[in-house]
Amino acid sequence: MRVPDPDRRNLLEGRVALVTGGGGSLGRATARLFLKEGARVVLADRNVEALKAAQASLDDVNVSVVVGDATVEADVARVTDNVIDRHGRLDVLVVNAGTPASAAPITEFDVAEFDRTIAVHVRGVFLACKHGLRVLNDGGSVVIVSSVAGLRADPGVSAHVAAEHAQVGLMRSVAKEAAPRRIRVNTIHPGPMANDFQAGLEERLTPVLGTDAARFFNGQIALGRHARPEEIAKSVLYLASDQSSFTTGSTLVVDGGMSI
Repeated sequence: MRVPDPDRRNLLEGRVALVTGGGGSLGRATARLFLKEGARVVLADRNVEALKAAQASLDDVNVSVVVGDATVEADVARVTDNVIDRHGRLDVLVVNAGTPASAAPITEFDVAEFDRTIAVHVRGVFLACKHGLRVLNDGGSVVIVSSVAGLRADPGVSAHVAAEHAQVGLMRSVAKEAAPRRIRVNTIHPGPMANDFQAGLEERLTPVLGTDAARFFNGQIALGRHARPEEIAKSVLYLASDQSSFTTGSTLVVDGGMSI
């Protein structure tokens, strides 16, 4: 039996983390790991029912929730102010809000759908950084959850690919701006995850590819399978904690070898 190390300090002991997109599977998995490592966590999402379910599943006095739309500046400002009102500080910002991408050839892609994708994945990251850095403690960490689509491309998902690539550009610019305050800013790039978000994308992408999208992705992943949200959360924790104390402006790839 493993004996706990009494000298081990929790990686996020005494810190406060805000996780946007907190109602989704990765938001929950990240919150659960952060709580285990001593953090107080605020989950933000525009989906009230998903937030309630996340809070209930975590069942911890150190987690709280706040409703807000990642694309609405007033909401984002209110969410960050809410964290300070509740806890008096913010040390870790995980920008995880996302929306399932539509799939279609670019000649048939709906303009309104393109704009919606950019609004959530690019405007949302911009607003989170704008208002998060306003209150984030010096020496803190910003983790932007992008995807493998920010490093490569596939047919039929032009809006998603464009948005995820834009996140990398935003991250690099913000990393340079925040560095004088010792704030680290990085993106994490998961491959396909075994969750409802990915399943919806694959359902829409299957007719575009002309083959089952889940099998198509598994065939491109060196490890041959989708990731579990809990696996990705471990890498989010690395970027959030002092274990990555000299890492900023980086793209951390957690894709099972999909982009090799």
